[in-house]
Amino acid sequence: MSKFHSLFSGSKGNAYVISSCGSSLLIDAGVSCRQLMKSMEAREIDKGSLGGILITHTHSDHIRGLRVFCKNTGVKVYGTERTMSTLLREGHITDEQLGGVFCDGDECTIDGFLVRSFPTEHDADGSCGYRIFTPDERSCSVCTDLGVVTDTVHSAVDGSDLVVIESNYDPEMLKTGSYPYYLKERISGNEGHLSNGACAREADKLISGGTTRLILGHLSEENNTPYLAESSVRERLDASYKCGIDYLLYVAGCNGLKGAVIF
Repeated sequence: MSKFHSLFSGSKGNAYVISSCGSSLLIDAGVSCRQLMKSMEAREIDKGSLGGILITHTHSDHIRGLRVFCKNTGVKVYGTERTMSTLLREGHITDEQLGGVFCDGDECTIDGFLVRSFPTEHDADGSCGYRIFTPDERSCSVCTDLGVVTDTVHSAVDGSDLVVIESNYDPEMLKTGSYPYYLKERISGNEGHLSNGACAREADKLISGGTTRLILGHLSEENNTPYLAESSVRERLDASYKCGIDYLLYVAGCNGLKGAVIF
């Protein structure tokens, strides 16, 4: 049995844990070490079970707690070549904490998990997502901070049992909100974030490809609401599928999800 834990999700910090057969992987460490430890303890995740940390990219909401967490746990860090280069250069990790480097399309085995990276268009050097195959032969994908769903991204995650997909903003809220124009343009651009509507279109494709669990993640607290994100996806999917029968849908707020999603 595999479990997916959303610890934190959103513009203020991101962290997820995948657990299977006594081992776990942490994806991103975008909050303080103390917050990470407390959240893992609340979900009964043993820090000793962590076989590695996967970093999607180097924006602060994905690496804020990395340096202290690695120092306190000794867990090795993995990421793309450009991501790891930045982490080393800026002192977030040491050479001793470097676990491995993904080049385009690379995969490696980490503590029983087969991990495959895929590039994303987000505006951070080496930005990527991950598809992870668990020891009990399930698979899940994490693809947030997308900007746009490329053919590469879709092909990489298609057929995953569980997918965490970005549903960052509602276009009307972004348009009429308080953000300056340049930031609105960045968020809505191909190197920014994914709108609710774009997320819904990809969700439809994923369900048709066999995905049974969807977690909407990285919601903006300023330009979105859980209700709007969920409604956009449900409106698209309800024409062809039944929620609770054909698929399960979750919305991860800033403090993630209270319970684990079993897949």
